[in-house]
Amino acid sequence: MRPQISFEFFPPKSLEASFRLWDTVQTLSPLQPEFVSVTYGAGGTTRKLTHEAVDAIHKTSGLNVAAHLTCVDATRAETLEIAESYAASGVTDLVALRGDPPKGSGQFTAHPEGFANSCELIEALAQTGKFNIRVGAYPEAHPEAASTQADVDWLKRKVDAGAHSAITQFFFEADTFFRFRDACDKAGITAPILPGILPIENWKGARKFAQSCGTSIPQWLDEAFEKAERDDRQDLLATAICTELCSDLLDGGVEHLHFYTLNRPELTRDVCHALGVTPEVRLENVA
Repeated sequence: MRPQISFEFFPPKSLEASFRLWDTVQTLSPLQPEFVSVTYGAGGTTRKLTHEAVDAIHKTSGLNVAAHLTCVDATRAETLEIAESYAASGVTDLVALRGDPPKGSGQFTAHPEGFANSCELIEALAQTGKFNIRVGAYPEAHPEAASTQADVDWLKRKVDAGAHSAITQFFFEADTFFRFRDACDKAGITAPILPGILPIENWKGARKFAQSCGTSIPQWLDEAFEKAERDDRQDLLATAICTELCSDLLDGGVEHLHFYTLNRPELTRDVCHALGVTPEVRLENVA
């Protein structure tokens, strides 16, 4: 059975990055994702760029676009105005997040007239009745969370506030997701939870990213990439590892995979192909 898929993009900050985003969209859209999401930068720094990218992808590609929306550095009225502008343009999927604070500012501090946290934002969006609301989830403890159970409890609050589904932070082993899924089931969370997959384009960069967001780094991964680098087989290893992770998840009952593409589509495309997710070719009758 063909798994459902979705992709995350980030908005471009330069002309070169714009071309890379459009190349990514063109490469991956034939795989017919259920949706694609477009991120905010830390501290809401790409708010305008995100809006422009969402609007352009929505109008030109025919894809269902989910726009990231955060609580950072904006009043409630400003945040809801952004949401309403999305709805007016036909974008009704939102990924509602608290958001990361601006770099160098330390912990998140709510705007005096803004939403204090993601639950407040979700509740306000749900009250409009206009949006399909997706949220973040953490299969391993968020750096600011007391424990993994605290993350499960917070996800339950977000679902109770009106979230329709959740997308997890990336992880490197399928059992990490399965343990989290079991804990969510035990907590009474019935909303779909989509595992977030990070194809490893560059191990040093992925490792640094993992350390910053609390993702466990298995020793075998360090050893495998060290050997692959010596043999100049990093791309082969990255494809194999990501494909195996996705296969394990599908074997465990997962029906939808969400890929963090980093606007570099080739590895994600190759993994999808290996999983049997290929462009559908329509054959027309020839007279």
